[in-house]
Amino acid sequence: MSEATISNPSSGGAPKISKISEAVIRIAGNSQDGIQAIGGFLARLAGRSEQEVMTFMTIPATISGGASIFQVRIGSGEVLSAGDEADVLLAFYQHSYEGHLSSVKKGGMVVYDSDHVTPNPEFEKDYRHIGLPISSRTVEAIGGTAKDKGKNIFTLGLLAKMFDLNVPKIEKLIHERFTGKDESIVKNALAAFHAGYSFSVGHLYETFQFIDAKQKDRPQIVMNGNEALGLGLIAAGVRFGAGYPITPWSDIMELLRRELPKYGGMFIQCEDEIASISMAIGAGYAGKVAVTGSSGPGISLKTEALGWAIMAEVPLIVVDVQRGGPSTGMPTNVEQSDLNIACYGGHGDSPRVVIAPANVEDCFYMAIEAVNIAKKYNVPVIIITDQAIATRIEAFEEPNLEKVCQDISPDLTPVADYKPYDLSTPDGYNPRVVPGTRIMSGKYPIATGLEHDEYGHPTGSPQLHMKMNAKRRKKLQALANEIVPPKVYGPSEGNVLLVGWGSTEGPIREAVDRARAAGDSVSSLHIRHISPLPNGLEEVFAGFNHVFVVEMNDEGLYGYGQLGGLLRSRYCDPKIRGLTKTDGLTFKVKEILDRAKGTIATGIRKL
Repeated sequence: MSEATISNPSSGGAPKISKISEAVIRIAGNSQDGIQAIGGFLARLAGRSEQEVMTFMTIPATISGGASIFQVRIGSGEVLSAGDEADVLLAFYQHSYEGHLSSVKKGGMVVYDSDHVTPNPEFEKDYRHIGLPISSRTVEAIGGTAKDKGKNIFTLGLLAKMFDLNVPKIEKLIHERFTGKDESIVKNALAAFHAGYSFSVGHLYETFQFIDAKQKDRPQIVMNGNEALGLGLIAAGVRFGAGYPITPWSDIMELLRRELPKYGGMFIQCEDEIASISMAIGAGYAGKVAVTGSSGPGISLKTEALGWAIMAEVPLIVVDVQRGGPSTGMPTNVEQSDLNIACYGGHGDSPRVVIAPANVEDCFYMAIEAVNIAKKYNVPVIIITDQAIATRIEAFEEPNLEKVCQDISPDLTPVADYKPYDLSTPDGYNPRVVPGTRIMSGKYPIATGLEHDEYGHPTGSPQLHMKMNAKRRKKLQALANEIVPPKVYGPSEGNVLLVGWGSTEGPIREAVDRARAAGDSVSSLHIRHISPLPNGLEEVFAGFNHVFVVEMNDEGLYGYGQLGGLLRSRYCDPKIRGLTKTDGLTFKVKEILDRAKGTIATGIRKL
């Protein structure tokens, strides 16, 4: 907790009130306890209170449930990561206490359910322990046969008192959360909340107040990455999608299935992954920029049909929400190990666009960018995110929907003639004429997965195959010329450059801030456009002694991860090295800095 001042010293047994700029709260229990609901309430309250927020969660992969955590970092200033260490641990069970005590910073607060937790006396000197009978007090508050099912809401009341949170706003969030449920459910939830809020008085010797956050120019909205990506696709004009359920993609599928009909669209749950991408390609051929998606196992199944879309030059959006692999791997853990299949998956030379949002807000805007690229270049675009972005909650400025929303309905205006694979265009792409458009010449093209001539008719000509391969390649080269190169965070020259992609952006930037505050020469670069890469990256790399690619995948046979390998093959620069891991957890700031220091040659004291 970043403490500013103590405004009310303890007197007469009343808790002192400390002013703070941020707090990291970790809630540990079982998935059946509504752990994510507590964190969601806190995150959404922060967003509605002009505060910055970022979350991190783990959930079990088994249907029967199991241990789960939700960590939320709330700040009155900029928040870049979910935090390395917790200021407050709220432990529901003995395994929650023992398994997560090490995640609390020394001197931090451990609030535990005394009905289920026996604290270890050895650690009471390192952490401030507060035992409260959360389960039994919850039963006492709501009665009936609910037992302790409302203890997550009771706990929310405890936290509301501890951090002087806005009670009316929380009550409104509770009403919104249970909209459509029986009135008794809302009544019990509010009873549990107020019981927790009242019970904490007199049991805490310190409470906290956040300093006022800077007023934002526009209202904030709060959501997770899957929600932002799905809504971004709708804003971009996507009106058709098809998919098959798989964690952690399924939330996007459910959102589109629920929301697309409101805008005249539809989403179809197909019998398998192959059917879903084939149906999306069919809609794309018919004039709709359609979406399909999955996680790693499903992307593997989609690759043959993806090659058909590349050969036929049909616009398509494919969402890959990565999880741990290979095979079914670790379904509920984060990993960035699908980059190779996203860039190269499939047979033959099959160039496609791959982009990677860096945060929740990015998910919204890059979904729109992906649709525009697919439509302009008639190419599949893979939006590659990961479990960390998919499930974490962030607050960001409300988009100007009047400005960003677009209609991409097909234009059926008659044309004189049309060659879908016209070889005379210098950049390899040309506007697409969709089926149903009248072509005055009477020469109507066809689509096929076979190599073809300019009208789409199959051909075995070696010359045409070379020319068509070049055409498909040149489109991406033209796109690379249009991509604005990413900006270096920090000085443009120095000792160490940390390069990242996807959800690693926040921890990397915080690592740069921490390192520079300590006098170390560190900057960072985050790559959102991966295939094709933006031009000019080699000039950035030339300004640094060490280039470390921070990514959550294996170091491979040669000591660098998947983006690291792509960059080394592109620039042939041996100073590009990898900082990788595969523990299924997001990077901590300290972890990045320690790994960078350990990789640099012995004897160099500064980064």
